[in-house]
Amino acid sequence: MDRLDSMRAFARVVEEGGFAAAARKMGLSRSVVNKSVIRLEHDLGTQLLRRSTRKVTPTEAGLAFYDRCVQILSDLEEAVTAVTELQERPTGNLRINAPMSFGTMHLSSVITEFMAGHPDVHVELVLNDRFIDPIEEGFDVTLRAAEPTASASLISRTIVSVNRVLCASPAYLAAAGEPGDPRDLKKHRCLHYGYLGSGSQWRLAGGGHAQTYAIHCVMWSNNGEILKNAAIADQGIALLPTFIVGEALQAGQLRTVLTDYKPPDIALSALYPRHRHLSAKVRLFVELLEERFGDRPYWDLVQ
Repeated sequence: MDRLDSMRAFARVVEEGGFAAAARKMGLSRSVVNKSVIRLEHDLGTQLLRRSTRKVTPTEAGLAFYDRCVQILSDLEEAVTAVTELQERPTGNLRINAPMSFGTMHLSSVITEFMAGHPDVHVELVLNDRFIDPIEEGFDVTLRAAEPTASASLISRTIVSVNRVLCASPAYLAAAGEPGDPRDLKKHRCLHYGYLGSGSQWRLAGGGHAQTYAIHCVMWSNNGEILKNAAIADQGIALLPTFIVGEALQAGQLRTVLTDYKPPDIALSALYPRHRHLSAKVRLFVELLEERFGDRPYWDLVQ
């Protein structure tokens, strides 16, 4: 047996509480398992097991070594699985959560392209605008358009930076005038993404520093498309990501204002559980998102 085989034998003896039971589990003779552990103890220069006629128990050094063995053997198994999955055809269910507006406006073609290329994967797409716990709710991939945040249980992979702009319809600006300074927003009708309780302020950076500005809010909504439609209908100024208003900007239905001031950076990110390897279906889906939306996305052709 090589060193890894000896580690497997030792770990199995600890788990089974004896050489005979470990040998049966491994399909080996008792003497082979015993000699393997003795060789390991000799190589390490320490006793790993206390042996008696009735049971086998690990020493203090054995317990510490057992913990490391389990981790090493688990890492090896996961590495083998990861390499194997690279060669395998992805199958099974892929549960995806995404923001409502981004999903309805931009995900449809990506999902159908993914399914056409991987017919053995069944997709469940859930759209909503609330922040969920992806692990608790059982999602394989969660797309989030927000300021980047750290998580101990999730990997956050940035797909693309998301621009946000202040915009209004030409007719509204012709009637109300164009704000020349963020402080002018108190004199304008503003359409706010969020809830009534989320306040009536926008944080903007310009002139080398960021500042929070009071706004005169006439509409709150947790759905960006609703606010975009209200802005197109001459109801005021909205602060929205370009993946929602890009097409309206390109069509001339909306115009950007206060272009020297920038809202805080956000990103479209793919979140998935912090495993040591990605399943093939998750990896391929995230790679397709990067291919379709990375660099400068199509919705940013005009700002």
